[in-house]
Amino acid sequence: MSAQGSAGAVHAADRAGGSDGLENLARVGLIAYGVVHVLVAWLALQLAWGGGGTSADQSGAMSTLAEQPFGKPLLWILGLGLIALAVWQAAEALRWRRGWSGSGSAKKKAVTKTVKSVAKAVVYLGLAVLALKFAMGSGQSSSQQQQQRTAGVFSWPGGRFLVGVIALILIGVGIQQIYKGVSKKFLKQIDLGEAPPQATRVITRLGQVGFPAKGLALVLVGCLLGYAAITFDPSKAQGLDGAMHTILDAPFGAVLLTLVALGIAAFGAFCFARARYPERT
Repeated sequence: MSAQGSAGAVHAADRAGGSDGLENLARVGLIAYGVVHVLVAWLALQLAWGGGGTSADQSGAMSTLAEQPFGKPLLWILGLGLIALAVWQAAEALRWRRGWSGSGSAKKKAVTKTVKSVAKAVVYLGLAVLALKFAMGSGQSSSQQQQQRTAGVFSWPGGRFLVGVIALILIGVGIQQIYKGVSKKFLKQIDLGEAPPQATRVITRLGQVGFPAKGLALVLVGCLLGYAAITFDPSKAQGLDGAMHTILDAPFGAVLLTLVALGIAAFGAFCFARARYPERT
């Protein structure tokens, strides 16, 4: 791509990222992201106290929603909102790309922000596809998909090593989420300039509880995936539902799982707050 074409793409990304219409759709996406976490928390609570039956993960949340009156139309709305959120993040990645030509800390920040934005876009797009599949009646358990994908990667040259690397990345992201919650760095993701003091305190507490809970879940998912790589057994790659069962099987598992579920619900509530007070970039 020529320099002129590249500049045009970045300028287009600036217009798209700053579009009021896209920002409003992204708000819907943030609400959808929050709803998914609240539903996962509800399923985890059911699992903790003996009422579980549906997978306590994103697929279980989508399945639960699909079974409700007007659930499938709502899944279409959530899916499209998540797509808008993914596009918003992709626009962010293009905007940060202009900083790649810099040097030192500025270049490092631009590259880091670009990678994070792309990763978030992929996650949001994956959730959007999942929501749309359940809306069309073709969704299936995330645990089954996780095992199928892991078995497929194992068949690649160096696939076992790649699964191990992905596991380490998940563990690293989980630890980062825990640190973000403890250090309050999540406040950079939200603009509370117009929020009243009481709302600011509540949102801060939600982040302090929600990010570590989500981080712990990601660490456990990474550990299960790493165990699958070590044992060369794709059935060990259990995903989020497997992580919830691992917590439940620990001493005082029901209590621990309840605390994690409440933390994930708090993360969902923080997403609602982000939709109300979005970050301005």
